[in-house]
Amino acid sequence: MENSHPLFTKHADTIEAALTAIAERGYWSAYPESPSPKIYGEHAAADGEAAYRAYLHNDFPLKDQPATIDWVSTERSPFGVDLDVRYPHPDVDGLLAAATAAMPAWRKAGPQTRVGVCVEILARLHAHVFELANAVHMTTGQAFVMGFQAGGPHALDRALEAIAYAHREMTRTPASATWEKPAGKGDPLRMTKTYHVVPRGVALVIGCNTFPTWNSYPGLFASLATGNAVVVKPHPRAVLPLAITVLYARQVLAEAGFDPNLVTLAAEAPGEGLAKTLALRPEVRIIDFTGSTEFGDWLEANARQAAVYTEKAGVNTIIVDSTDDFAGMCRNIGFSLTLYSGQMCTTPQNILVPAGGIETDQGHKSLGEVAEGIAGAVAKLTADPARGVELTGAIVNDAVLERLDQARSVGEVVLDSVTVAHPTYEHAVVRTPMVVKLSADAEDAFGSEWFGPISFIVETGSTTESLRIFGKTVGQKGALTAAIYSTDNDVVLAAEEAATLAGVHLSCNLTGGVFVNQSAAFSDFHASGANPAANAALTDSAYVANRFRIVQSRRHV
Repeated sequence: MENSHPLFTKHADTIEAALTAIAERGYWSAYPESPSPKIYGEHAAADGEAAYRAYLHNDFPLKDQPATIDWVSTERSPFGVDLDVRYPHPDVDGLLAAATAAMPAWRKAGPQTRVGVCVEILARLHAHVFELANAVHMTTGQAFVMGFQAGGPHALDRALEAIAYAHREMTRTPASATWEKPAGKGDPLRMTKTYHVVPRGVALVIGCNTFPTWNSYPGLFASLATGNAVVVKPHPRAVLPLAITVLYARQVLAEAGFDPNLVTLAAEAPGEGLAKTLALRPEVRIIDFTGSTEFGDWLEANARQAAVYTEKAGVNTIIVDSTDDFAGMCRNIGFSLTLYSGQMCTTPQNILVPAGGIETDQGHKSLGEVAEGIAGAVAKLTADPARGVELTGAIVNDAVLERLDQARSVGEVVLDSVTVAHPTYEHAVVRTPMVVKLSADAEDAFGSEWFGPISFIVETGSTTESLRIFGKTVGQKGALTAAIYSTDNDVVLAAEEAATLAGVHLSCNLTGGVFVNQSAAFSDFHASGANPAANAALTDSAYVANRFRIVQSRRHV
């Protein structure tokens, strides 16, 4: 029987609450999402910013990480700020050898110890949440509050959720059992059996540019808690948030008496393509990836030695049939399109509206009026640059700008994207969302993902056709989110059935403070693993259970 580690005891209440939350799926959060001084302390924000600034124009403090051959700097802030942080660039052989050597003692420590240490890492990261938030803000182009919430508390909640699932799955099988089988008139056959949780091997986390912590933490902590060493390979434009994560993880591991090389950073040189090199190494037995469909498909096809978890691109869709709150619907959709300039994997792209218009609480609205209502809501949110940039943030890379230029030529522009001068960052790249109207036969355009501040109002023959188009595009391209607006319960049920068959999560009649592109840890699943947009869900049992195996030994008594 495993003895309780002091860190497991320290965090027992949090772990138990997380286990309850994943079972009940109601609202619960371990980490407050408001950056209020009343919660975090009067000096927390200033101290965190100062800690972030201390990293700039310096070698990042990972001097103790093994197998460093030189130092690299690849980040360019979407806000036009020079970061110039230099990170250790590893020799792959040496880094993987160090990670592999760290694993035996970690495996033998047992599930409770590993879970306790992992939750202590989250506590350490939470203590430095403003430092982390500034790093997310500046590397991704998210507005600061979003960088704080999504990059800090929400990411930590998702990590804790993964740890809770890992704890549950690792302890589902008892550590030992007594087996006794009757043997006729003779003595029964007796055996004692021991069940060992055995990790798969080194795990590789391939980070993304837009949500480096939120998308990486579930895989990182699911793998670490289940006994695997983790190599973190950040996106070259968003290294700092994950470097900070690795720094504090290594500190906690060392303080707890474990080899800090259980968590290492693999920063790549410009144009190196380090992710491909690492992904094909035989030591790497687990891969977590968020990013393009092309590279996700490559990983699934080529990294055959590993369990590969991918979140890729999709075509998120809203079906508009009718509404009893037209203004609320337009405001809600408009906010979803504006948030972080649509640079979220959950942002709606296609808004399917019948050509004959819809019935609303304000009377019949034509297709044009629906399009104008949604576009007007976006325009209102972005009219004041000082307020608008706190929603839009900045554009993360040039590919988004290229797609904006292309989108103008595919249909009728209802609302054009405009350049905005950021009131704080002179060289920030800011664009407002674009809304384009298309016909149902323009499937070549709306049938593919246009990542960024681009959405399409698609004119369909009817809601029935909208449901058909929805099912076809999601079936072919995948989606992470979907929504329906209708006052007809039969239509809502039909949309729910279509979404269930397509394997995409559905939101119904959102008009208030909940938005289709936001999901709550411990309650909402992010992705389903049931359509081409992702092969796994964050976070469920399937996401963690294949990161380890049960190996038994048995003895006669």
